[in-house]
Amino acid sequence: MSNNNVLKGVFLVGLGATSYGMLATFVKLAYSDVSSQGLHYTPAEVITAQFVIGIMIVLGINAFQKNRKGAKNIVKASSMDIKKLMLVGTSTGLTSIFYYLAVKFIPVSIGIVLLMQTVWMGVVLEMILEKKYPSKIKIIAVLIVLFGTALATNLFNNTIELDWRGIVLGLLAAASFTTTMFAANKVALNISSAQRSLYMLLGGIVVVFIFAIITQKTPFNFDIFYKWGIIIALFGTVIPPILLNAGFPLTGIGLGSIVSALELPVSVMMAFVFLNESVVFSQWIGISLIILAIIMMNLKFKKY
Repeated sequence: MSNNNVLKGVFLVGLGATSYGMLATFVKLAYSDVSSQGLHYTPAEVITAQFVIGIMIVLGINAFQKNRKGAKNIVKASSMDIKKLMLVGTSTGLTSIFYYLAVKFIPVSIGIVLLMQTVWMGVVLEMILEKKYPSKIKIIAVLIVLFGTALATNLFNNTIELDWRGIVLGLLAAASFTTTMFAANKVALNISSAQRSLYMLLGGIVVVFIFAIITQKTPFNFDIFYKWGIIIALFGTVIPPILLNAGFPLTGIGLGSIVSALELPVSVMMAFVFLNESVVFSQWIGISLIILAIIMMNLKFKKY
């Protein structure tokens, strides 16, 4: 694989991670908003709106591509590809469920550091599945990212007593997101990213509907679709999956996991600006360390 393709993959994964980093802040804002019924929006309402609108948008993207290129020039997914993508798409739905529930119990800054455990989970998964021991530079980069992550979330100075439910849910979200990244790197690479995203979302929405049926105790408030659904769908369901699906095959899951650490500084800055979460000097040092690790990783990668 050429260096140009790797750099393209890094750029796509970086943009996808940046979009995903904005998501938790929008979700928190949606939770704090009040519906026309005088109630706060529930996780079931937020996630359902995200997936329904997301699927509609991705359907439109697929229709546009089909019209532009012509039906004959579009590689169609086989029935086996569709089944595999929908199966792994359940992890997409689970990631949203676990992560959105986590940030109800813990601050966004803690939720993102738990989700960022995908960094080491991804490298370990690559080592197990490909039977390839990570290079020294990759190990060093992971350690720097983890240390920078701890600083960037003010983990060392945090005196807040954390809700164990949020911690468990955050780690489950990280494990589920690692599975999603693995799927983006391995399953049905012969079809377009938009098609792959569509079938993964269709698999994910099945899990979301089951979650909504089980947890929604009040009448569903459809205000969520036009008040927050569109923006959450764009930054949580449409933009990141398409970019990650396009980028991870070019980077590999290990390097892709490192680049996806960009999600952290974006999330912290969004929480600082829109949620008024305090960000101390040590947190900016942590963000700088993460960026340094990403640059170091890519320079080393390009060298070879």
